[in-house]
Amino acid sequence: MPGGRLTQPERQQIALGLADGLAYAEIARRLDRPTSTVTREVMRNGGPAGYRADLAHRATEHRAQRRKQTPARGTGAGTGRGSSVDEQAYGRDAEAVRAYEETFTTVLMQSGMPKMMARVMACIMISDQGSLTAPELVQRLEVSPASVSKAVAFLESQGLCRRDRAEGRRERYIVDDDVWYESVMASARATAQVTETARQGVGVLGRDTPAGIRLENIARFADFVSESITRAATQARAILTSRPQTADLSGAFDEDPEEEPPAGGAAS
Repeated sequence: MPGGRLTQPERQQIALGLADGLAYAEIARRLDRPTSTVTREVMRNGGPAGYRADLAHRATEHRAQRRKQTPARGTGAGTGRGSSVDEQAYGRDAEAVRAYEETFTTVLMQSGMPKMMARVMACIMISDQGSLTAPELVQRLEVSPASVSKAVAFLESQGLCRRDRAEGRRERYIVDDDVWYESVMASARATAQVTETARQGVGVLGRDTPAGIRLENIARFADFVSESITRAATQARAILTSRPQTADLSGAFDEDPEEEPPAGGAAS
């Protein structure tokens, strides 16, 4: 499988594949490239509807040139995009870290998060401390302070990050370990709202009518999904604050966490 940056002919093939309605996986197969490479390429250059091969190629060349022109300025947390402490800590490959950050950003965008918000979220998430200040985000992402401020405000409104007072008057933006639990629970609540609304429709349209039956089935499905998500998230929550080698949930999904154990415990 070839490596390195995409060539202009490959980008033209991507554009043709998108025009033909091909899935990312099929385009990647034809190019003998990872699907993630094609997905990241499209999402960072206008998305499926706005992707243009020539513009994408020029944008990539511009980014590469800009990185070459950016001097290394030490290894502090706020030292610029090309030499951040998290990229070089623990013997990491800086290029691999940046490529992964782009992949993570693409996945967040595919879930519905706007591009700048996804970039800020991914940047904070992959930092070892799980938090960054506005100046650090500005330097790492090479964007304006206003862009960072707007993105953080959006993430705060969604409960995905919070602000804390750092050194002096500077604020630090934090993504807590529990954020994915809260996000999943918010999704479960939204699904529960679908259940309630569908059942209201059953009462209006009639339980025995075709429309009423359809809505009742939707309500039953959404109710089951919401309850399952809530139960699973509650049982698995400890994973988020455990080291991978110590998190053991074997058997955690075998019984309802709300149930009391039998009196006297298990027989020996």
